[in-house]
Amino acid sequence: QLRLVESGGDLVQPGGSLRLSCVVSGVVFERYGLAWFRQAPTRAREGIACITMNGRNTVYSESVKGRFTISRDNAKDTVYLQMDGLTPEDTAVYSCAADPFYFCEDFQSHDFGYRGQGTQVTISS
Repeated sequence: QLRLVESGGDLVQPGGSLRLSCVVSGVVFERYGLAWFRQAPTRAREGIACITMNGRNTVYSESVKGRFTISRDNAKDTVYLQMDGLTPEDTAVYSCAADPFYFCEDFQSHDFGYRGQGTQVTISS
């Protein structure tokens, strides 16, 4: 059974950086397209980044484009989210999502079959 476990969330000062990890187990990792979502209190869940199976194609929301980078290591069954230039508006619970043979089309509205529990990211001075 597929399992996604996020880590790396922390309290960071504005302008700082953070790297999140999501380890995927129970499946053939390289067959899955992967995405990162976030949800802040009182706000809807937002899809922010997606990466295809071979890692060659990525898609970002406008809110994080140019600041965040999604990547994957198929040898470690892990997807990463490098976050730079963090602001208090980035405060949220960040979670990863996966679907087999998925190419990130319309990822922000895609109904992913698998989601992790999330890790808290807080940006504050």
